Amino acid sequence: MEIILNIYLIIDKGIVTSFNGIAYELDGTDEIKIEYLKNKAKADFSKAIKFDAPQNKKNEFMSYNKFHKLEKNGMQYRLFEEIFEKFNAPQNPIVCVTPVVDGEIWSK
Repeated sequence: MEIILNIYLIIDKGIVTSFNGIAYELDGTDEIKIEYLKNKAKADFSKAIKFDAPQNKKNEFMSYNKFHKLEKNGMQYRLFEEIFEKFNAPQNPIVCVTPVVDGEIWSK
């Protein structure tokens, strides 16, 4: 069994205000695990635990544009360390990141 995670990126008016996370234990191929996470994303959002999004020295949250730049460089996972620790996730866990934009879950 491997710990896998759904992480929700909470975006309010273009600002990343928090992350929510929920973990599962699952066996199978990476493809099966990713499909499982995608299928659970909408239904399990209400069960996810809220985590603070990072703030700068002025206590301002980052814009989604800044997050997207980190994501393009593969560095967004550094922002999720607290979530990984909370759920005892393995090194390089399988994660599905789902945006929640102005209250709407952007998932299938």
